[in-house]
Amino acid sequence: MSKKPAKTKRPAPKPAPSALLGLGLDNTDGHKRVTQSEQFAIVGGSEETHGRMTETAIKTFEELKHRGKHLSQVCRDELAEIIHKSTPR
Repeated sequence: MSKKPAKTKRPAPKPAPSALLGLGLDNTDGHKRVTQSEQFAIVGGSEETHGRMTETAIKTFEELKHRGKHLSQVCRDELAEIIHKSTPR
């Protein structure tokens, strides 16, 4: 009598590396602004633009966490909706 080998559970695959990049082009004061995290990078822009992009990115990742999702797990349409919702008015 032969026994089948026991099936081992495979660990869940890790999400593919992904990140957001914000690029501001309205800088006229000569400052070089860069804000980075593991999940996003914001480069350039005026002080106001850079701040808005940074706030949007932070709120976007808070919303993803609230939904229990990683950036690589959302489609473009869902991400666009989250970013729109997260943008300061």
